[in-house]
Amino acid sequence: MDGLDDVSFFAVVVKRGSLAAAAQELGITPPAVSKRLAAIEARLRVRLLNRTTRRMSLTPEGETWLGEGGRLVAELEALERKISGGSVVPQGLLRINATLGFGRKHITPELSRFALAYPEVEVQMQLSDRPVNLVEQAFDLAIRFGEQLDSRITARKLADNRRFLCASPAYLAAHGTPAAPRDLHAHSCIVLRESDEIYGSWQFRSGARQETVKVRGPLSTNDGEAALSWALDGHGIVLRSEWDAAPYLRSGRLQLVLEEWDAPPADIYILFPTKSHLQAKTRAMVDFMLEAFEDRRRSERTRGAGDLLW
Repeated sequence: MDGLDDVSFFAVVVKRGSLAAAAQELGITPPAVSKRLAAIEARLRVRLLNRTTRRMSLTPEGETWLGEGGRLVAELEALERKISGGSVVPQGLLRINATLGFGRKHITPELSRFALAYPEVEVQMQLSDRPVNLVEQAFDLAIRFGEQLDSRITARKLADNRRFLCASPAYLAAHGTPAAPRDLHAHSCIVLRESDEIYGSWQFRSGARQETVKVRGPLSTNDGEAALSWALDGHGIVLRSEWDAAPYLRSGRLQLVLEEWDAPPADIYILFPTKSHLQAKTRAMVDFMLEAFEDRRRSERTRGAGDLLW
C-alpha cells in the first residue's frame, strides 16, 4: 500500500504547485516533502518533476505515474465504497478550470452551493481563456466550450449554447438590418479574437445553404464582455453566445440579426480524465453540475431563435 500512498502524496504536490503549499496541506515541513519526493524518485529510478526556482512541471514519467497511479487509487476508493455500502464521503482538494466569463458568471455561484453541500471538499478554481491539459496541469475537472476529441478525456454536455448575431436597436435604425450574411460586409462588426477560431471569419448555415463571411469593424477585442458592451453602445453587430447575450435580447437592448441563419453552436461541456472509477469528490462535482444545468440541456434543438434557454 506504500505505493498508493506515494501516488496520493505526489498528487497533492502536483495539485498544490509547490513543495511549500503541499507541506501546508499535508501538515509537514517543506524539507520533509522534498525528502519524500526524492525518496520516491530514487525508488522508481526516474525523475517525476522538473523543478526550478519559479515553477515545476511533470516529466513524461511523472505524468504516466500520476495518471495510472491515480486510476489505481480511484479503483481502491471505489472498492472501499462498494464494501462500505457507498458511504465514502467526498473530501480533499478538487481543482477546476473554467473559461473567464462563463466561469465567473455561472460556475462561481454553483461552486458556492457545492461548498455548502460538501464541506469536506476544498475547491480550487482557476479561470483562463485557454484550454488546459488536465493531466499535466493536474486539474480534476474543466468547463469548456465545444466537443472534446481526446479519448483520454471524458466530456459530458453541461448545457446547450447557441451563438447569435445581434446589435442594438440604435445601430440597426442608423445603419439598416442585413438581409443575408454577405450584407455584413457593409456593416461595422465587432470582432472577437477567441480560442483558435479564424479571426473575423463568421460561418452561417440555413437549411442546405452555407456561407462564410470575413467581417471587419473599427473595434475588436479578445474579451467577450467588452465586445458585448460595445454592441450595447451601438458600435456594431456582434456574434455572441446565448448564455451571454440572452438577458439583453429579452430586455430589448439587443435585437437578433439574420434570425433564419445559424452560427455554429458552442455547447458547454464538463471534462475530466477518463478513468474506470472516479474519485468520490470528482463524481460528486460532476453529478452536482449536471443537475444544476439540467434545464439548460435539450436532447433535440426544437427551439426557435427567439426561444431563449439562458
